[in-house]
Amino acid sequence: MNDATGTTPVAGGPAREAVRYSRILLKLSGEALLGDRSYGVDPKFCAFIAHQVAEVHRLGVQVGIVVGGGNIFRGLAAAASGMDRATGDYIGMLATVMNGLALQDALERAGVPTRVMSAIAMNEVAEPYIRRRAVRHLEKGRVALFVAGTGNPYFTTDTAAALRAVEIGAEVLLKATKVDGVYDADPLTHPDARRYAELEYADLLRDQLKVLDAAAVSLCMENGLPIVVFDLNQPDNITRVAAGEPVGTRISGAASAIGGRR
Repeated sequence: MNDATGTTPVAGGPAREAVRYSRILLKLSGEALLGDRSYGVDPKFCAFIAHQVAEVHRLGVQVGIVVGGGNIFRGLAAAASGMDRATGDYIGMLATVMNGLALQDALERAGVPTRVMSAIAMNEVAEPYIRRRAVRHLEKGRVALFVAGTGNPYFTTDTAAALRAVEIGAEVLLKATKVDGVYDADPLTHPDARRYAELEYADLLRDQLKVLDAAAVSLCMENGLPIVVFDLNQPDNITRVAAGEPVGTRISGAASAIGGRR
């Protein structure tokens, strides 16, 4: 409950400035952990991400994170080379576990209590994913890292992120990318590409904008979960989104009259 000063008290801590979202789900691609490397995990960039998460965590925002595994292994690419698709996807899920552990280490070095929860049982390195336990971790002020996707082949980590966001009652799904939102063409190859300030779910599906896969978008649409696509490389962007600032591209059921391209 807000007090007379307009701040919101945090359980077990001092009052904080008001934020728009009190519980968020951050989707990180495996490639986000590459940093300047061509393969694997860059500890320096993990520390950069951890610093951003730590800042929003200190505001009292509850943070869940889903991380991909494309920096180590991509099941779809392996299937294209002849590997059984299900086998490739399972290997990719294990890659997300490695990324989750690396990110956990960076977060705890930044002073953020963290729990890794896996959709595939591996009790020696991660807790099993149990929805009620995950929510309890968030309520206790711990960042919950959800790894191993959904635990099933043929589903991307984008879909896993949408699923976990809905399950834990997140108020927004944050999709971290290398660009500052959704464009009508690839801005890296089309300098005249225009960025959308706001979009509707149906726009992504109709125009096949490659931001999240169709299953993830549909799940968000069915549950009224807004999506914000933003540039991870800009410091404080996660905090700015949590505060309700107009960062990146917001995707929801109905774009406002001031939305559209920029």
